[in-house]
Amino acid sequence: MRKIFNNFTKNPKDDILSGITVSLAMIPEVVAFAFVIGIDPLVALSGAFMIGLITALFGGRPGLISGAAGAVAVIFADLIIEGHEKGLAMEVPVDNMQYIYLFAAVILMGIIQVLAGVFKVGKFVRLIPHPVMMGFVNGLAIVIFWAQVKMFRNRTAVVDENGVTDYVASYMEGSQLYIMIGLVALTMAIVFLLPKLTKKIPAALTAIIVVTAIVILGDIEGVSTVGSYIRDGGGTGLKGELPTFNTELWEKLPLGFETFKFILPYAFLAAAVGLIESLMTMNLVDELTETRGSGNRECVAQGAGNIVSGLFGGTGGCGMIGQTVININAGGRGRLSGVMMSLTLLVFLLFTDQYIEQVPIAALVGVMFMMVIETFAWSSFRILGKIPKSDALVLIIVSVVTVVFDLAIAVFVGVIISALVFAWESAKRIRARKSLKEDGTKVYEIWGPLFFGSVTDFNMKFDPKNDPDKVEIDFIEARVQDHSGIEALRGVANKYLDLGKEIKLTHLSPECKQLLIKNNPEFETIIESSIEDPRYHIATDLLDAED
Repeated sequence: MRKIFNNFTKNPKDDILSGITVSLAMIPEVVAFAFVIGIDPLVALSGAFMIGLITALFGGRPGLISGAAGAVAVIFADLIIEGHEKGLAMEVPVDNMQYIYLFAAVILMGIIQVLAGVFKVGKFVRLIPHPVMMGFVNGLAIVIFWAQVKMFRNRTAVVDENGVTDYVASYMEGSQLYIMIGLVALTMAIVFLLPKLTKKIPAALTAIIVVTAIVILGDIEGVSTVGSYIRDGGGTGLKGELPTFNTELWEKLPLGFETFKFILPYAFLAAAVGLIESLMTMNLVDELTETRGSGNRECVAQGAGNIVSGLFGGTGGCGMIGQTVININAGGRGRLSGVMMSLTLLVFLLFTDQYIEQVPIAALVGVMFMMVIETFAWSSFRILGKIPKSDALVLIIVSVVTVVFDLAIAVFVGVIISALVFAWESAKRIRARKSLKEDGTKVYEIWGPLFFGSVTDFNMKFDPKNDPDKVEIDFIEARVQDHSGIEALRGVANKYLDLGKEIKLTHLSPECKQLLIKNNPEFETIIESSIEDPRYHIATDLLDAED
């Protein structure tokens, strides 16, 4: 138990105040994404509470904030539409069938994430190069910025001739726009200037309270608030209840292969996106706090949070970089900050809805704008001309793909490009220094890695037909890295043997010798062993062991 709650809090005041601040910043973003995918905001807010609480207590990164994130929510948009149509097409039509499918998909998503943690998939986050990380941060900052720009819009209900209500958004104009800009600027100014005067008062929370007080006491009209924002989008307000297990709801779920086949693609993609965003956010917090979290433990906690959320009627979620940065900058370092965020969010929903609904959207937008400024890696502009062109290209591509598509695709693209660049650069490092011994033996001293990318260059180093009758290939400065390298070495040796020439292979690792002799027993006579032979493993060891 002591290990579970390690790093619960070292500074209760900072953790509590930062948790309250983050919960306020959480509401508009979660509500906005709920509208995007067409679900009740209370479903998204309930998910944010449950996921945030479980990951805060049991996750691998104290200070990391999780909730109903947009990156995951967007994946379920098509499921909501198709699920509703499936419900209406049943023998006994079910009007809210999309929610049942959503909750089932969230549970399956959580199971996949738990399995990822159990099988230690979290460690693969180490394979993400630094340019990909910087591109991810920049792209996500732009996405969050654009989401806040959309808050400068009014939504108007329009009823068509069939009685169907739709909501049309249009950007603010005139005095309403100027008031919005002024309140946002005031919020940003407080967040920026207050820490220069004192760090004992949380700047973001203070800014929200001050701006809210100005709007209420000044009786400023035309200001969009949290309450009006929800109602303009078709919601009924923030008033909610404690999440409960709805047996009646689950009885309507048609258990079987068809349901599993329907929800699996959504669950798998959501699980992948959720883990990538959570682990990338964890890496960012590691850098900000100069500490290290546990990726595998975070995978399990994220999965557990999503399972509980699905069972109790909440949507899926993951680590949220925006709220996490706000938390860290406000002094939240322990698990208590995440716990406080979740509990405060629940208290807001149950008891203080009428107060939270009066908070101006402008105050929350101002806080998020400051977070965007602090999140964006401005140093990337300075280093673009100083780093390798390939790294600069990866940084830009990841940023663009994050904005245009989503985080998961951006990270995969960045890692693949980085891997291809690395393979190409490594392939050009293979060298062969030639010399002759006194007895006429030609020696090839190989330098560099021998793997699939360098095989072609390696083969071009030799001239079996014109070489003398005795040849020695020395690998003391080289490293055979994969099965392609083994096959290339075997092919070169066989060319000399087929010509009746004598060849010696020296300074190979025990694994290389074993794999060469396995398919060519006669190689035992051409491979020389010595105490200087290197010891390393190659990529085919486990595969050959299983064969």
